[in-house]
Amino acid sequence: MLSENKAPEYQHTLASEVTISGVGIHSGETVTMHLKPADAHTGIVFQRVDLPGKPSVKADVDNVIETTRSTTIGAGEARVSTIEHLMAALFANGIDNVCIEIDGAEVPILDGSSAPFVEALVRTGRQQQGSVKTYYTLQHNIVFVDDEKKVEMVAMPYNGYRLNTLIDFNSVVLGTQHASLKDISEFNDQIASCRTFCFFHELEYLFDNNLIKGGNKENAIVVVENPVTEAQTKKLAKYFTGIDIPSGRGYLNNETLRFNNEPARHKLLDVVGDLALVGMPFRAHIIANKPGHATNVAFAKKIKEHLKKNKIKGDIPVYDIEKPPLFDTVAIEKILPHRYPMLMVDKIIELTDKHVVGIKNVTYNEPFFQGHFPGNYVMPGVLMVEALAQCGGILAIPKDNPEDKYDTYFIKIDNCKFKQKVVPGDTLILKMELSNPIRRGLCEMKGTIFVNNKIAVEADLVAQIVKRPKNND
Repeated sequence: MLSENKAPEYQHTLASEVTISGVGIHSGETVTMHLKPADAHTGIVFQRVDLPGKPSVKADVDNVIETTRSTTIGAGEARVSTIEHLMAALFANGIDNVCIEIDGAEVPILDGSSAPFVEALVRTGRQQQGSVKTYYTLQHNIVFVDDEKKVEMVAMPYNGYRLNTLIDFNSVVLGTQHASLKDISEFNDQIASCRTFCFFHELEYLFDNNLIKGGNKENAIVVVENPVTEAQTKKLAKYFTGIDIPSGRGYLNNETLRFNNEPARHKLLDVVGDLALVGMPFRAHIIANKPGHATNVAFAKKIKEHLKKNKIKGDIPVYDIEKPPLFDTVAIEKILPHRYPMLMVDKIIELTDKHVVGIKNVTYNEPFFQGHFPGNYVMPGVLMVEALAQCGGILAIPKDNPEDKYDTYFIKIDNCKFKQKVVPGDTLILKMELSNPIRRGLCEMKGTIFVNNKIAVEADLVAQIVKRPKNND
């Protein structure tokens, strides 16, 4: 299944173009969308191809301009509404970058759920991109409360994406409902097909205010809370054909729900779609009590503000001195060709296919301190970059055959910045991340050195991995 992302550490786009057509629930206009693959770091961008100049607007919480019964984004002349069901489908299925050409002001409602969008995404598939996808973590609970609407939402630190919702409309038909999503990979099967809903007593107001010109019995659940009068039935017949009014309380057309708690699950779907507008991939356990679009967006803004403020902290690897390293100095010597006084990595504490984290303890006894600013001991910047490169070598050098030996050679150093000095007593946390897959021995990496929870050095490095001839061992 598409939502089971096998490479979540990389960004993804669509494997090919997707075309979706339908009617906007509020505008009643037929709209066609062309979802096209987009470059890494593009994000989700809507382009109004029906307007002069074809203006674009990025799907971001900062661009939300209206939340009346749906979520609307806008920038200049570009305005697109009812984006939440499509955004939920894209987010849940790991699509990070896509350009959506749309010839109208509203995303089609289709059947009122995310299922048709999910089906289209699954059919076309997903294309992995070379750029890394950075997930951010919360430093503490983020709480949002709206006393007037009796809404409470909280995002808690969690190594995954989990949601719980509760709805209570004081409805005899609906009652109090709960819905949960233990992991985002469950979205397609458990949440996507859940349809939007409204109450029968709201229909007259909605039609009178031109809010659901495209609404019909096929794209929404209508909850009948009170007995319907003959006058109401006649008025509704002007908009709906072939309707079946329940004799008492229930659902219009005696609709069978797809889940017993389908309304609560749809509210959870809306939370997923609206929080996708944070624009920064994050992990959290979210609990939403009586959520709605306005409060979802306000909550998303609060989460984004927190993530931006704590972005650096979220990137810092955790160094637990009591935890045994993956590689100590002896093991590192078996991989790297460097020796005293040029071996600049003491430990490796994390290692995956895509990144590595090492440790360098800086002491007064470093030989370079004898000549580098005696009396004002500062570690040379070039040696910090060398430490990064050596750390990256642990990731890049093949380890299948211990008898094979390799050297690494710098080809290029770009965007190198030294942000604070390093002195005796400092501990360097060295992090190297692949920027692109290793090809033909060429290794492109982004390197960062953290000292005292701050960035000391960052650089983009390119090196070549060269196998040594056997007679040179």
